[in-house]
Amino acid sequence: MTDHLPPAFSESMKTQLGAGFSLFAETLSTEPPVSIRLNPDKPGYDASELAKVPWHPDGYYMPERPVFTLDPVFHAGGYYVQEASSMVLHEVLTQLVPSKYPLRILDLCAAPGGKSTLLASWMPPGSLLLANEVIRGRVNVLKDNLARWGHPDTFTCSYDPEAFSKLNGFFDVVLVDAPCSGEGLFRKDPDAVHEWSPEHVQLCSARQRRILSAAVKLVAPGGLLLYSTCTYNELENDQNAQWLVENQRLTHQPVNLPAEWGLSARNYGYQCYPHRLRGEGFYFAAFRQTRGVPFQGKAARYMDKLKSKSLHKREEAALADWLAEDSDFFFVQRPDDTVLGAPRELKEDLLFLDAALPQGVWLRELGLFKGKEFIPAQDLAMSTAIAPDLPALELNRDTALHFLKKENIVLSEAPKGWLLAQHQGLNLGWMKNLGNRVNNYLPKDWRIRMDIREI
Repeated sequence: MTDHLPPAFSESMKTQLGAGFSLFAETLSTEPPVSIRLNPDKPGYDASELAKVPWHPDGYYMPERPVFTLDPVFHAGGYYVQEASSMVLHEVLTQLVPSKYPLRILDLCAAPGGKSTLLASWMPPGSLLLANEVIRGRVNVLKDNLARWGHPDTFTCSYDPEAFSKLNGFFDVVLVDAPCSGEGLFRKDPDAVHEWSPEHVQLCSARQRRILSAAVKLVAPGGLLLYSTCTYNELENDQNAQWLVENQRLTHQPVNLPAEWGLSARNYGYQCYPHRLRGEGFYFAAFRQTRGVPFQGKAARYMDKLKSKSLHKREEAALADWLAEDSDFFFVQRPDDTVLGAPRELKEDLLFLDAALPQGVWLRELGLFKGKEFIPAQDLAMSTAIAPDLPALELNRDTALHFLKKENIVLSEAPKGWLLAQHQGLNLGWMKNLGNRVNNYLPKDWRIRMDIREI
């Protein structure tokens, strides 16, 4: 039963769980649960027959793992496939940050984007979420997942945590879902078992403290630092939490979690064990910044670093037809003529970020003007700020999958010009009907690569 586990790991968990270790080890040999979190801004997925995740209003368990790649609603951002235990952060935030006022939020270790999309759906209107990923190879996945989710108040960047030093005291909420030894993934990922070692645990703990040292300074006075890992050991969890209290002088924040949910309180924070709840190994702890320094920064002109320019009034007026009536955006244009946009109410905060970070942050691409024609971007198609009355064509599942393979589909009756490809009322991307043919504008990186012939 424990032959597949590293002996040092087993001994550590026996000390931690006592008589509960046998059931824990047995559970690691079972199939992991599959869970999804619905996008409240993109209704369209019927979850009425699914079991609820107790700690998240939009979380559901699936009876088995389907091929998500073959579900157009998944590609449209109708839901995110997220491990159930980590969804508990929604309840933690709701209890500890009850503010209805706009917040500045940083997800410091954000890829692939599960917790960033959770934050985006939770945060109060008018808030700003910055999702950062230091590993460049993972940034595109983060950007694409946030684009699919469609929230216009989310932005991405790629920096080492220490690059944020000019933003001390800027953020009301900072999430550090730290790179860890991955003990909580042993059931889902056999490679995590083979990569585990006591030395790796120590390396991860030291790396986490370096990240946390930078993160603590970014939290505004009275703000919240959330620390989480997908592991069990005390070195990466309790001891780092204790270090935050004793060395960084943060105040640990308890959370009221119903006993029937099955989470276990530790010295600091809470632990999810797979034999006590329907989820994987996950640890979190919350801390209040009772000291710190209020942010004192200077805004930049956003166009300085990107060598961008403002749009002409006629182009701004043309863009208004592509955005919802209640959307109020500001725009800039890159040298390659791509138009970037963001909610106007966030402009000042984005200028602060542009001044403080080496290359600023990535705004959403809306499209580009070629002469008098506007060519819309994929980000615009996925955004919840898009105009709801643009020409669109509802595709059945089979046709939608061919569109998602970036094939040119045949339209028997459709208006000419730009069309939104939709499935169950959710946008998938752009098509342009030229009359004699239909061009598929789905980005190459978004296309389905697997064989769909036998669906």
